[in-house]
This record gives sequence, structure tokens and C-alpha cells, in this order.
Amino acid sequence: MLKKFGLEDSKPMKTLMSTETKLTRDEEEDPKTSHLEAVKRIFQYIKGTAHLGLWYPKGSGIETIVYADSDHAGDYIDRKSTSGICTFMRCCLTSWFSKKQTTLAIFTTEAEYVSAGKACQHALWMKQALVDYGVRLDDIPIMCDNKEVIDLSKNPVQHSRTKHIEIHLHFLRDNVQKGSISIEKVSSEDNIADILTKPLKHEQFNYLRLGLGMMEQID
Repeated sequence: MLKKFGLEDSKPMKTLMSTETKLTRDEEEDPKTSHLEAVKRIFQYIKGTAHLGLWYPKGSGIETIVYADSDHAGDYIDRKSTSGICTFMRCCLTSWFSKKQTTLAIFTTEAEYVSAGKACQHALWMKQALVDYGVRLDDIPIMCDNKEVIDLSKNPVQHSRTKHIEIHLHFLRDNVQKGSISIEKVSSEDNIADILTKPLKHEQFNYLRLGLGMMEQID
């Protein structure tokens, strides 16, 4: 399938979550060879994938789905996690972001819950934006690969792994109860947002990149 879209020769780039690409304040003015190599790999990746582009087929529907993922303690300097969110309308990628979380997550569940909360915020924004165009959506599914996060979004019972989560993050559960969104399980291998949070192996990177809608441009 990858060969069909001309993706088999592409190499995954090292993301900012790897240690070689991180600059401390003292190093910003004196980058190491490893930092220059990371920049070189990024430009090599861009050059090698210039023929790829996002596919937006004509007549796509408005059904919206959001993928959320996190890389727990992925930053080797401050041990903060990274959230990755990508939003689709039918098969078309409409928005995405990868951002380091502002608070330190003690448990994986907490990092995933923060990402799901960010995805909820984005889903609600999308719903309101579509209302301005006369389009009203029911609940927007948020795809998450962490079962504990899904259970917490439906069950108000607290336990040791949630006591460190800030109270305002629990609006995720409120919106599930209101029916504004729903949290659904997706396997880690098929969670497209995974590509935004951590370095991946060649095959998995290309598989998820294809899931984003990145295909070879046809003139």
C-alpha cells in the first residue's frame, strides 16, 4: 500500500522530542554537532518528501473526528509530556498540533488525560465554528488509546492516579455527560496522533503519515 503512494523510500525525521534536538539556554548560542545533524536530517526529510501533499477529495462529508495522544515524560530535560492532536472532517485533515504540556504529569494516565482534554477543547471549538456556517454536529468522537482515560471520562470515582490532575481538566468528563463529545478506543498502532508525539520506526511512521492523508501529488 505504501509503495502505491510512493512512500516506501521516505525516512522518518527525528522530532523535537529526541534528546539530540533539544537546546538548553546555554546551548542556544553554541549548538553542538548533534544539533546541526538534527537540522540536516529535517532538511533531508523535507527534500525527500517534496512530492507529497495532503489529499482533499471533492464532496467530502462534515463528520468530524479527533485523535489525541501523548508521549509521557518524553522530554529528557524537564520530563514533561507532549500532546498531539489531529482533527479530521471525514478523511480530510483540517487541523493538527504538537505541543509540550505545561505541567509535569506523574502518571501516563494523567498525560493522556491532559491530551484528551485539549482534544475536547478543540472539538468544542470546531462545533461552534461550524454553527456559524449553519452546520450542527452531534457528539464528536475523540479517539484515544488509553483505556483508563476512557473509563475516567465516564466514571466520577477518583483514585490515586487522578488526584494530581488539575480540577479544570475534568471538564472532559462534563462534556461527555452532556453529550457534546464521546471518547472511543483506538489501538496504539492506528492512533494517527501518535506521529505528532514521538519518533517512530520507518514502517509505522509511513503508515501513520498515510493516515494523515499525505499522498504523492499527481499532476
